[in-house]
Amino acid sequence: MATACKDCPLRKKPLFKQMDGREVEHMQNFKVGELRIEAGATLLMEGSNSPQLFTALRGMGLRYKLLESGERQVVNFVFPGDFIGLQAAVLGEMTHSVEASTSMTLCVFDRKALFDFFKAYPERAYVVTWLACVEEHFLGEALLSVGQRTAVEALAWALVRLHQRGEALGLTRNGEMNLPYRQQDLADALGLSLVHTNKSLAKLREKRLATWRNGRLELHDIAGLRNLAKMGDEPVDERPLM
Repeated sequence: MATACKDCPLRKKPLFKQMDGREVEHMQNFKVGELRIEAGATLLMEGSNSPQLFTALRGMGLRYKLLESGERQVVNFVFPGDFIGLQAAVLGEMTHSVEASTSMTLCVFDRKALFDFFKAYPERAYVVTWLACVEEHFLGEALLSVGQRTAVEALAWALVRLHQRGEALGLTRNGEMNLPYRQQDLADALGLSLVHTNKSLAKLREKRLATWRNGRLELHDIAGLRNLAKMGDEPVDERPLM
């Protein structure tokens, strides 16, 4: 049974802005179903022209681009509440791929109905614009890490940001959270080799700043990690939900 929008578990999270009954009804009319995929499955392929848009309801994934040589650049990580597939809707095809890192449940929307949906409910068009701006902001931060931070500093930044998102979604407990990504995924996101990533993570453990092993992330000293990464105390903003 597909989850009714009025019963959406994400709407209960403090991370997401509240929707009134009218907005919930609009989203229910836009939603056409749900899709469940297993870990490792490709949801969207770079260059594809998907007829569907998605919101991640449960589970986590990643967005990436491939060179012809097969080398990969992870461009972002997918968490519950993320809107997926907008590029194909606007540009005609995806310019990156999306892969499930865990089993995922996704709300499905008909891409052909998107612009009629925006015309009927322009406040929802603003929501999508806001989400696109947040994505752009994250990519700017990631590029700063790749270009200006050392490997240890970049990893400190990434672990703080991932932990922040998990905490905002209620995925942390006593400072720990399940982080189902591989070291290679983080290396690909930060332009590092796997060996360099492993050594840098070991330095963070030795400094008692963070531990990431066996799919569990624990931050021992968030202030210390922020200081190491030259980060400000930037909170995760309340965000709208599609």
